[in-house]
Amino acid sequence: ACWKTYLGRPEVDELRRMGMEQLGNGLSRAEHYEDALSVMEAELATLRRLGASEANILGLQTNLACTYGELGRLGEASNMFHDVYSGRLKLYGEEHQGTLRAALNCAASLNQQERFEEANSFMRKMMPVARRVIGENHEFTLRMRSIYARTLYDDPAATLDDLR
Repeated sequence: ACWKTYLGRPEVDELRRMGMEQLGNGLSRAEHYEDALSVMEAELATLRRLGASEANILGLQTNLACTYGELGRLGEASNMFHDVYSGRLKLYGEEHQGTLRAALNCAASLNQQERFEEANSFMRKMMPVARRVIGENHEFTLRMRSIYARTLYDDPAATLDDLR
């Protein structure tokens, strides 16, 4: 019902855009990922066409990458997570929580694709930043350490030296 309420509004109307966002998120939460993907891709095209802020585009791309992952399209998910990380790095710098969250998503995606060496290298670079900026006990820092440990555990080529 939400989407139908705003469908007739002009493309530039903020309420229409928000209705579209809610539709995509709702479909995703209901595990209708193919339908969510269609809505999110259309929303991304609209945002780009209208010249939306980079922050809004990166937020939508994060949701889109998660949806690709749910559909088993891991390569597309990983590429988009990397694009989001690069975009947030340019926009906010390395020490911003949004950039750290994007780094976390990027590393998790690399691990899921069994690209262990890349994931480990990336986490070794980002964990000290997270510790310095948000602290040793922050959720993101702990999740980074968890992904790093998981990557070492999953990597059949990992050595005892990697564990130290």
